[in-house]
Amino acid sequence: MATQKTYLHVTVSRGDAKGGHKDTFKVPAHDNQTVLDVVSWIQQNADPTLSYRFACRVGMCGSCAMMVNGQPRWTCRTHVKKVTENDRVDIAPLRNLPVIKDLVADMDPFFDKWIAAEGLHHPTRDRSDPIEQIDPLTPDRVTANAGIECINCSVCYAACDTVAGNADYLGPAALQRAWTLYNDAKDAQKQVILDAVSGNGGCHNCHSMGSCTHYCPNDLDPMSAIAGLKRETARSFFKRRT
Repeated sequence: MATQKTYLHVTVSRGDAKGGHKDTFKVPAHDNQTVLDVVSWIQQNADPTLSYRFACRVGMCGSCAMMVNGQPRWTCRTHVKKVTENDRVDIAPLRNLPVIKDLVADMDPFFDKWIAAEGLHHPTRDRSDPIEQIDPLTPDRVTANAGIECINCSVCYAACDTVAGNADYLGPAALQRAWTLYNDAKDAQKQVILDAVSGNGGCHNCHSMGSCTHYCPNDLDPMSAIAGLKRETARSFFKRRT
């Protein structure tokens, strides 16, 4: 006797920055099915105009991040059975970012804040100098290493309620990057970094709610990095006043 086929009822956000709506699709359910599999099935079999973003499909690039039942996730690593409620799932573009179309969020504001936080390397040497040898076990290097696996997926940014309420806030990813560079012995502009993250929209806007750390797919801890920046910017402020 043939097994009765089961289906998922999938609600997908459609539209762009000017406005949008929700479409619902009936998608065949399978074992070991990911949310990205569901989105791909809709685009390939139900509506070829659906726009979404993905690349590696194995949790290395982060480009497939979307809101799934209101939570930011890598859709390629999110199994449907873990997130469905009564065989229903809602999929939307990442929160806190402009929408280009359907499930595609505009990442420009996210990366602009990396630059605003001085999240770019400031070298202590040039290419003509010998390579500096750094002991990987020094406390500063260990602290810097804790954040280098960030792949810029913006899940923490979408999870952050401070970003939702304050568009100027630099966000957890940019601030974690700043903390990584601040602790990097090969970065020459530590005070520049502290000045960048202590102004309007900087680290002191963080409410320490911890959503960034809770939702990070790579198990990083942006909240602790931001706490580190708060400490160092405070020390810098009082040193300048003495």
